[in-house]
Amino acid sequence: MMKLRTSGANFRVNGPQPNGQIVGRTPPTEPRVSTCLLTGAIEDMGAAMSFLRDAEIYRESSPASYLYKVITGTVRTFKALSNGRRQIRAFYLPGDIFGVETGQEHAFSAEAVTDAKLRVVERKAIVALAARDNDVARQLWSLTSRDLKHAQNHVLLLIQSAQERVAGFLLEMADRVPAGDEVELSMSRQDIADYLGLTIETVSRMMTQLEKGAAIALPSSRRVVLRNRSALNRTNAESGMALRLTAI
Repeated sequence: MMKLRTSGANFRVNGPQPNGQIVGRTPPTEPRVSTCLLTGAIEDMGAAMSFLRDAEIYRESSPASYLYKVITGTVRTFKALSNGRRQIRAFYLPGDIFGVETGQEHAFSAEAVTDAKLRVVERKAIVALAARDNDVARQLWSLTSRDLKHAQNHVLLLIQSAQERVAGFLLEMADRVPAGDEVELSMSRQDIADYLGLTIETVSRMMTQLEKGAAIALPSSRRVVLRNRSALNRTNAESGMALRLTAI
């Protein structure tokens, strides 16, 4: 089990780490400026760790002792189902914070989709900072609220048609990457299927239909170009309930 041990002004990750490795010197436990915002606090107080593709970051029901910020790569959170399948809850991209829980344990497992570098910080350190800094407390509350809203919307997404789900997913990804209408998907078709509650064959078929309808272009299996956002938005809203699931 990974442990962050504090000693004086510094902390470090201690113990065996089969999945992650420390990168660089660890920073001070306490930020120098008490009014720093949540993301800045994680940067100041956290330790950088590297995870290989498909490596476990934390397991469902394990203690929620740390918060994580994605520096590079992509992370998925998911729940393993009794039938052997997964239900992916969210994808986290560079800049996103995850691992925030309302209880003391993780409700989902987390894995690296690609090779990833994360900033890891003790949860109790952030909670202590939030108790002293109202701005950090508001951001932490906002992060928790948005995460819960995402979970609620993800349940509603399952009543949409397959084409609505795929269109909404592509719009979500396009909104979250700098390139905008050109998206290089870091996740596999199987990951997308497990996120949308579909089979991999259905995801591929919906992608082909959207391509034939000139809504998107598929230069490769991972690269998607949004050619007609209006058409995708209309498709995403055909049931009268347009959902855009955006992780934090």
